[in-house]
Amino acid sequence: MKQGTQGSAGRTTAEAAEAAAGTARSRCRVPAQPGAGEGGRRRDADGAGEGSARGEHTHGEPVLPLPRPAVQRSSVRGQVLAALRTALVTGDLRPGEVYSGPVLAERFGVSATPVREAMQQLAQEGAVEVVPNRGFRVVERSPRELAELAEVRALLEVPVMLRLARTVRPERWAGLRPLAEATVRAASSGCRATYAEADRAFHSAVLALAGNQQLVGVAEELHRRAQWPLMGGGAPGGGTRAELIADAHEHTALLDALIAGDLDVVRALVGEHFNGAE
Repeated sequence: MKQGTQGSAGRTTAEAAEAAAGTARSRCRVPAQPGAGEGGRRRDADGAGEGSARGEHTHGEPVLPLPRPAVQRSSVRGQVLAALRTALVTGDLRPGEVYSGPVLAERFGVSATPVREAMQQLAQEGAVEVVPNRGFRVVERSPRELAELAEVRALLEVPVMLRLARTVRPERWAGLRPLAEATVRAASSGCRATYAEADRAFHSAVLALAGNQQLVGVAEELHRRAQWPLMGGGAPGGGTRAELIADAHEHTALLDALIAGDLDVVRALVGEHFNGAE
């Protein structure tokens, strides 16, 4: 395997890829949080019981097998947001279901405030919607919406990739080899959250060669939305281990074509990849 390029913080591309994949893999392995009510309820800073905070109802909600990560106080909101995003990808947060801040907070072992803040961020991204006095409903996405997202991503990313294929030197493409291979290892793990993170990392690294950070940010948000589960819990673009592996191998094949400067193969692979909605 070729050596990755050196990052601004002194880490190689390979080391960064391994670190990102390791973080996602750990989320898939964390044991499920014990049921609500164990050890009593936590209280917010104002002393109010979380079960009655802001009038959110906590009765009759579905049991949520969310992981309970070891939370560091310095970045509680960020860790909760990452865990909720993982739960969206894996389907642990089910489309159409309503979840309240206090109940989720109990499962994470934190106060309701960082959970609400994380959910508000997901609401801005279109993953959930606010239900007054109840909490947040996971948005139900249809196959048509997924197809529309794939079309928008293709309109945005394909022209950039084809332009980069004509202008970027082979050694720079070779520097992305560790990220492409990381997607194959992530797919082989069978953990959809691990693959989703590695997949986004590869696509973002390719687009970053264009030198436009706004492009990278917009494309990453669209990509993340395309990875959320469909209405009824179906995974976008499939989701079996074999399907993830096939999708990941498209990354390595694309990189081989880019290194070789074979524009015809690049066009064919890029079109096929985005038609697969990954």
